[in-house]
Amino acid sequence: MNTIDEMDALFSRAGLPPDISFLLEKHPRAVWRQSGGLSAMGRFWLKRHNFFRELGSALNASVENLRDEAFDPVTFVQWFSPRLELLLGELEGHHHIEDMHYFPIFLAEEPRLKRGFDILDSDHHHIHDLLERNASAGRQFAGALVAGGDRMRFAADSYAVEADRLVSGLMRHLEDEEDLIVPLLIERHEDGRSLM
Repeated sequence: MNTIDEMDALFSRAGLPPDISFLLEKHPRAVWRQSGGLSAMGRFWLKRHNFFRELGSALNASVENLRDEAFDPVTFVQWFSPRLELLLGELEGHHHIEDMHYFPIFLAEEPRLKRGFDILDSDHHHIHDLLERNASAGRQFAGALVAGGDRMRFAADSYAVEADRLVSGLMRHLEDEEDLIVPLLIERHEDGRSLM
């Protein structure tokens, strides 16, 4: 599979393949919080992911508000720029820790999930590319705010496309990552073993 096909898969898949969803079938989302089996690590993981979801959605909404002239450009850039940098930096750090530390531990614990971790690793590379495109479009957008008028509107439209694509890919990835990892954490927690 080439890179374009893999990137398309991030946006087109509707969840994890059935052959690596065996733990999710045993521990579905609906019972994650009810079972008492969600470890502190699992709760932390979900909290971090919710932070990314909320911040990504807030950035998208802010661009729409600017386009609808609900924000003045100066106020917008003061609000937007630090939050974009926060999202980009936090995602990069989060993915680095997962790739270098957590995923190898989880894979060693449950080798049957290798294909799932390969999918997540591929996602991380694609999301990194999306982050770079988003950062570039965000910088162009922030620069165009000074010019105002049509230049600002075109830059806002361009940024909105990149932001939508990033958030869409990120939402798919976060859900799939949770569906692979949280059931594993629950399974091991119920067995009296903690992975972290």
